[in-house]
Amino acid sequence: MASGYTGSIHKIVMTEVSKNFRLHNRVQRNIFVILFVCLVFLLGCLAAQYRMQWDISQNGRNSLSEASIEILQKMQEPVHVTAYATEQHAQFGDIRKIISDFIALYQRVKPDLTLTFIDPVAQPQLAQAANIQVNGEVIVSFNQKIEHLTAINEQLFTNALMRLARTESKVIMELSGHGERKLDGYANYDLGEFGRQLRNNGFGNRLLNLAIDRDIPANVDLLLIASPQTDLLPGEVEKLLEYIDSGGNLLWLIDQEPLHGLLPLAEKLHLTLTPGIVIDPQAQALKAPKTFALGAIYGQHPIIGQFDYITVFPFARQVLINENEEWHGVSLVEAAPDGWIETGDLEAEITFDQTTDIFGPINIAVALTRVAQDREQRIVVVGSGHFLANAYLGNGGNLDFGINLINWLAGDEELIAVQPRATLDNSLVFSEAQLTAIAVVSLILLPSLFFIGGTLIWWRRRRS
Repeated sequence: MASGYTGSIHKIVMTEVSKNFRLHNRVQRNIFVILFVCLVFLLGCLAAQYRMQWDISQNGRNSLSEASIEILQKMQEPVHVTAYATEQHAQFGDIRKIISDFIALYQRVKPDLTLTFIDPVAQPQLAQAANIQVNGEVIVSFNQKIEHLTAINEQLFTNALMRLARTESKVIMELSGHGERKLDGYANYDLGEFGRQLRNNGFGNRLLNLAIDRDIPANVDLLLIASPQTDLLPGEVEKLLEYIDSGGNLLWLIDQEPLHGLLPLAEKLHLTLTPGIVIDPQAQALKAPKTFALGAIYGQHPIIGQFDYITVFPFARQVLINENEEWHGVSLVEAAPDGWIETGDLEAEITFDQTTDIFGPINIAVALTRVAQDREQRIVVVGSGHFLANAYLGNGGNLDFGINLINWLAGDEELIAVQPRATLDNSLVFSEAQLTAIAVVSLILLPSLFFIGGTLIWWRRRRS
């Protein structure tokens, strides 16, 4: 009798415990659901206010380069983008989505960059008034200036922003009449591709023949002397010296040839231009000619900024700054720390001669400043005109360095930035070894791991 009574009490107690346990579990589940809903709500609120993303695509093509971001951050006023595009494009399909996704990259950095679509078919009067030529053409406006783009990618769009950000057009005057490299020339020797990039960045260029022109115009932003091949007349040199005396800015590209009458200019700038060609063994180690000086050591200067790319200066010569009280000089590029200046015949065997050659490192580019006519006068001298030539501009960071030189000389140092990266090939190409590794992992290794794991789970369950 007592045992039955005890059993009944035990059952009652167990029932109460089971009820309490279920109630406790139900309360815990409800609290968990409430907390989970609150967490999701809070995460949604944070996601609406803050955005984070990681771009793991090739060349980071789904995010903006640092150059584009810097330009956007320097544009204080709103930017308006008007895209004249139909709902569907015969070749590209939903072209409006393509444009929207692209502009969204810029809007994440600059929220006051707006995008408006106009259908050129439904509203032909607006398209005609805007001088629209193709379906998908984009007009970018900033501070009452506009740029038309018939194609859209980061380099084109960011360069358009750079042109719009300039407060005024800049003019580069090219010295001509002596076989100089030309900013619109197509020969390997010329600077045509560099000139095209300058025009894309809002610079204009004009030729200057001092044998015809009376003097150098006062409204020139900078003068370019690019490797003359014949001697300048004494009267031409006098006009150049007067231009320097008046505070004019100058970019002087010097090659291994004689100075062709420009020694007085070097003396006025207190420069020593050492004869001979820079030999860089490191270039030869990288499968490049040893007559290519690799620039990787840069001075502290606004032209350099965050620039950390290797530059290539073929057939460079040394440029030294003589200490003086008139000019403040800064070394921009040093090259060949293990190399030397070769004064012998380049066609013969090139070896270091202690009696005639000068050991590195070797300075090959300088920037000079002084106060003249109540403003800062800026001059850059580079001991290689080849580095901006069509044949060599694509090497390393030559283009970026050249654009930075021009921006600083023209007084636009706030626009100094590495140029937007070019779009790389989107196709994915594997080597034979990589394809073999992928096949082994996907067809043998992973199935084997799954089989072994499944077998272990089955064996453990059977034992239990």
